[in-house]
Amino acid sequence: MGLRRPLRHPVPPHRAAGRPPDPGGGLTRRQVLLGSLAAAGGVATVGALGGCSPAAVAAGGDRPLSYWHLLSGGDGVVMAGLVEEANALDRGYQATQTVLAWGAPYYTKLAMASVGGRAPDVAVMHASRIAGYAPGGLLDPWDLDLLADVGVQEGDFLERVWEKGMLDGNVYSIALDSHPFILMYNTDVAEQAGVLGPDGRLVPIEDPETFLEVARAMQGVTGGQGIAYGYLGDGAQMWRLFYTFYKQHGAEFDLSGDKAVVDMDAAVSSLEYIQRMLDGTVATPNGDYGTAVSQFVTGATGMFLTGVWELPTVQAAGFPFDAQPIPTLFGTPAAYADSHAFTLPHQTNPDPEQRRATYEFVADLLKNSLPWAEAGHIPAFQPVIDSEDYGALTPQVNYAPAAEILNYDPEAWFTGSGSDFQGYFLETVQNVFLGGADPRAGFEAFVRRIDVQLAKPNPV
Repeated sequence: MGLRRPLRHPVPPHRAAGRPPDPGGGLTRRQVLLGSLAAAGGVATVGALGGCSPAAVAAGGDRPLSYWHLLSGGDGVVMAGLVEEANALDRGYQATQTVLAWGAPYYTKLAMASVGGRAPDVAVMHASRIAGYAPGGLLDPWDLDLLADVGVQEGDFLERVWEKGMLDGNVYSIALDSHPFILMYNTDVAEQAGVLGPDGRLVPIEDPETFLEVARAMQGVTGGQGIAYGYLGDGAQMWRLFYTFYKQHGAEFDLSGDKAVVDMDAAVSSLEYIQRMLDGTVATPNGDYGTAVSQFVTGATGMFLTGVWELPTVQAAGFPFDAQPIPTLFGTPAAYADSHAFTLPHQTNPDPEQRRATYEFVADLLKNSLPWAEAGHIPAFQPVIDSEDYGALTPQVNYAPAAEILNYDPEAWFTGSGSDFQGYFLETVQNVFLGGADPRAGFEAFVRRIDVQLAKPNPV
């Protein structure tokens, strides 16, 4: 299929995806009541907060669409451009954005809108949050025949990305991207350290000891540390690295019953290795996220464990670097990731023509998502990945294989980006990262905290 190359947009640095998770993954009756009082606040953008019962066609013949998302900073700039370009395609719709605060405020307002009959036509959610929303009737499933009519089908997505949008045989979300945890590295430092291969890429790293050796070699060049990794006070950052290593052990993490089923040996091994990394030479033992970003962009480290969303920040620093999936250290290729995904917040009597316009709009965003790739994210719509334009993007093309080995949060009503789950990991395991607590005891405390949540019904 042909791809229209969209206009490029400036991408200022942003850190929204690296924030600690906001409190409040679930929605109680009290939260609904309180949230309704606050709904008029917290809107950080263009467009009205009001939802959309079947909309009247505008005087110009275009059908107005209400589109909610939680993308700010550089991502917000790029998304605004994508929406503007989709509207300019003149397909009979005009989409208006409403941007709300990242995390719990967004998900609370989205749930309230669905329950209160004022849902937008389409909204972005993290794919990891679908399990907490779809069972409560807050989302409508996608009509796969109508999707096919607008040129979007299952075969256009990687299997594990498509399946993440499914629940009980229905598709509740269509991924725009995947945004995995990856490894960036300074190619000048790597070359001076003797760890840059003849192909200009980092030497192969296939075991835990080699990774530490490469980091120490880079530390010998920088005089700071080998790896920039910040986690202090940030459960999301802690979880991203831990879950990558845990899944590289081939371990399962099942929250489908009333007790968590985990691989304790894999968890302890992963945490012990992280403790070895945080030794002051390989990585700073107690740095936060901002410190890690600063270390890498100022040349104080040779490598950087981060998400793809930091690509614009590193590019703006103006030094030579490359990126790749995190090396497979424990036998099974794996990377933590999430996806921004399009959902249909529940509407009791959706207008068929309004719905079709919504499908057209989402298809246009997917098909013209190259600027989303330029901002760092890996487009989920594979025709974009397979295009010549994407193949010319460096380092994006070098870390794109991370989408084939991604792992989302374990499924439960309280997990996912912006939920309490990663906060529980912070509360129980941060002292393990700091080196003052036993890995097994820390992880056992985390499991006990999860079991408390598993004993509760989904409040949504």
